[in-house]
Amino acid sequence: MKIDGVFSGGGVKAYAFIGALNTIQSRNYTFERVAGTSAGSILASFIAAGYNNEGIKNLLDELDLRTFLDPPKITKIIPGSKWLLLYFQLGLYKGDKFEKWLYNQLAKKKVYTFSDLPKGYLKIVVSDLTLGKLIVIPDDLERVYGIQPDRFPVSRAVRMSSGFPYFFMPRKLQGVRKEKSIIVDGGLLSNFPLWVFDQDSNKLKRPILGLKLSNSYDKIQPRKIANAIDMLYSLFSTMKQAHDARYVSKRELANIIFIPVEDIETTDFSIDDEKKQQLIENGQKHAEEFLKRWTT
Repeated sequence: MKIDGVFSGGGVKAYAFIGALNTIQSRNYTFERVAGTSAGSILASFIAAGYNNEGIKNLLDELDLRTFLDPPKITKIIPGSKWLLLYFQLGLYKGDKFEKWLYNQLAKKKVYTFSDLPKGYLKIVVSDLTLGKLIVIPDDLERVYGIQPDRFPVSRAVRMSSGFPYFFMPRKLQGVRKEKSIIVDGGLLSNFPLWVFDQDSNKLKRPILGLKLSNSYDKIQPRKIANAIDMLYSLFSTMKQAHDARYVSKRELANIIFIPVEDIETTDFSIDDEKKQQLIENGQKHAEEFLKRWTT
């Protein structure tokens, strides 16, 4: 059966998607369109490029996430310079190695730009801090930036959507007014863009299946805010969740696989194989439980 899929952000927790995808594939569901934010955009781009679940698992299994931590060379020469670079460059790591890796994996399937994919097949969400806008790539590229969507690299879009603020240096896009926009993690404004396919038509053509790396909205516990650090964390979390939670109705809730992952940090790039396997098994378990009762 053909379905559309939407993948949430969640950093390294996204290994759980591998287990969920294995279950989805075994039930003979195939994705006609996919969308994602942050880490979810990585999975979405690989599916769009033609990787099956086993192929995606192999790509991520052999990956040492620490290789993506690429600080500028000057940080090895001048002690403490990384904090200056954080101030002026807005991030600790360049993210170039991450983007190159994405490019190489997509190139194996002959996917370079959005012209190499069926129109509307892949949608990636990013946050434009300069304009204060939520941007969908490739849909908004020409209208907002005067960029031809077909010429835009898929790997760059995924890198932008995965640009965790202050961790990776943000990418820039020049707008139609010649201003340069700072582009960061799509999860900042919409960490679970279940709404993204509703813009195309008032009538849904296929069931939309969402995969979200968290508890169900009605099971999220109140946050304890005792200090400024707690408040900053809660601020980011609220920004990521409030927009999406407001959109999701009881009808949409019935189409979401919630995969709770509480004990692993989003940016734990040193995650070991045991924890990766736990995430995969967790994703498979929750997908199996969900699909037993899912009616399309």
